Amino acid sequence: MPLWQNDDALFNLAKQELFTSVVGDVMDKLKLLHQFLPPQIRPLDSGYVVIGRAMPVLSGDVFEEKVHASANKMMEKPFGLMLEALGDLKPNEIYVNTDSSPRNAMWGEMMTTRARVLGAAGAIVNGYARDTRALLEMGFPVFAFGSYGQDSGPRYKVYDYRVPIEIGQARIEPGDILFGDVDGICVIPVSAEAEEFSLALEKARGEELVKKDLEQGVSAVSAFARHGIM
Repeated sequence: MPLWQNDDALFNLAKQELFTSVVGDVMDKLKLLHQFLPPQIRPLDSGYVVIGRAMPVLSGDVFEEKVHASANKMMEKPFGLMLEALGDLKPNEIYVNTDSSPRNAMWGEMMTTRARVLGAAGAIVNGYARDTRALLEMGFPVFAFGSYGQDSGPRYKVYDYRVPIEIGQARIEPGDILFGDVDGICVIPVSAEAEEFSLALEKARGEELVKKDLEQGVSAVSAFARHGIM
């Protein structure tokens, strides 16, 4: 039986006891070898920790805010489906957006304001964020390449959401758990989450015992032989 009864309990437990390095170590043992997002995606503040269910969003490049003669009617719509995707966020979900070129901001202050009201857990974009001072003041966990003020209006549109996406070598399905901190962002598939977090908690607690041994002068060789962890 898992040590938690629902997402709130699991996410609180993870924030208290876990970090992405130990979660990644356990996924390696489970043969889930490509679960970290690329290291260019960083927290805007090094103290941010985010965990929640993935709400994947797909976007693409455009070169006009509105195009009226297009075969695709969405080209007439500023931002495409971005406002609809944002408005569909549920409590404890993370807005995770990819596929357009990193030539404009994909997240900002107004989006954060709406996401917070909806109870979302954070935002992860495979590109840039803007309005950084305001975002930091709000304390809402945003992970991005960094800060870049260029507007998205004439440069990208969201064309789908709640669909599978890939960022780097990691595949993200709707409802997968995303866990991020200063060392990166892990994707934990729904099918593996119970085993993954149970083993990660076991490993993290074991590492505390190893640390105590090392602090008391036990050699690394002996500590590893005793606990099987290093």
